[in-house]
Amino acid sequence: MDNLLSEGLTLMVFGMGFVFTFLTLLVVVTTYMSKLVVKFEPAAQPKVTSSRPTPAVAVQQGSDELVAVISAAVHKYRS
Repeated sequence: MDNLLSEGLTLMVFGMGFVFTFLTLLVVVTTYMSKLVVKFEPAAQPKVTSSRPTPAVAVQQGSDELVAVISAAVHKYRS
C-alpha cells in the first residue's frame, strides 16, 4: 500500500510539474510573439473623416407605386 501511495504522489508531482512548465513556456512565448508583432506591425493610418455629416437617403419622387405595393403587402400580411 505504501508503494502505491508513493507512486501516486510521484505521478502527481511529475504531472503538475509538466503542466506548470508548459503554461510558463506558453506565457513566455505568447509575450514574445506579442512584442514581436507590435515591433514589426506597420503603423495604423488614421482615417480621414469629413467635417460635414453625410446627407440622409433622399426619398425619390414618383415612388407612389412603391408605397402602394408596400401598403398592399402589409394589409395582406395583417389579414
